[in-house]
Amino acid sequence: MQPDVSFLEGHDLAVFSASWCGDCRRLKRFFDTTGIAFREVDIDVDPAQAVRLERETGKRAIPYLLVDERAWVRGYHKEHPVRLDPRLLLEELRNVVDWSAADSAGSA
Repeated sequence: MQPDVSFLEGHDLAVFSASWCGDCRRLKRFFDTTGIAFREVDIDVDPAQAVRLERETGKRAIPYLLVDERAWVRGYHKEHPVRLDPRLLLEELRNVVDWSAADSAGSA
């Protein structure tokens, strides 16, 4: 059974990644199989984006997701045996989307 990812519709998900990154391939494969739309930001093609990632997250690890150009979510779970826990990732994304919606409503 596919997880409910409808809460992501209409949101911009930028996946900061590189072609050599196994965790990145795993994340993009998960997104492809669940129908989650994303755009890829390849930090090898655009090194300025690698600088941005480190400046804004304090991390060099990839993949990272930037949601609606406002909030960062890691796209890997080093504590998980296969390094990606889809349930946890979707929970983290839902929290960011809910926070972003509440923040936008509060500033209106």
